[in-house]
Amino acid sequence: MPGPILHVGAVIQCPHAAPAQVVPGAARVLVNGTPAATMANAYPVTGCPFQIPVGAGTKPQPCIRIQWTAPAVRVQAMGAPVIIALSAGLGTSAEGIPQGPAIISAVQPRVIAT
Repeated sequence: MPGPILHVGAVIQCPHAAPAQVVPGAARVLVNGTPAATMANAYPVTGCPFQIPVGAGTKPQPCIRIQWTAPAVRVQAMGAPVIIALSAGLGTSAEGIPQGPAIISAVQPRVIAT
């Protein structure tokens, strides 16, 4: 299904509303003047407050990155599939435990990929 391509300026959050950012790799492919987001980029999360279980003896399990599982099928940038607004992303802890779906709230609307 087609959707707008994510870029460095996109607003992405972990499931607990902590901000994530697109760290550009090779910035040769631009979308509206900013590097396009691909599977090759890093997506770190900062300040996630999540703990499990809640109560005495809690073990923090904050999201530290967004891991994308469903990029664009037909469009690549620098040999890596681009991430679109409809891509499935999961917030993951340092142990690799999925915490829930990423929240994408703002992307550029002009460049669409499938």
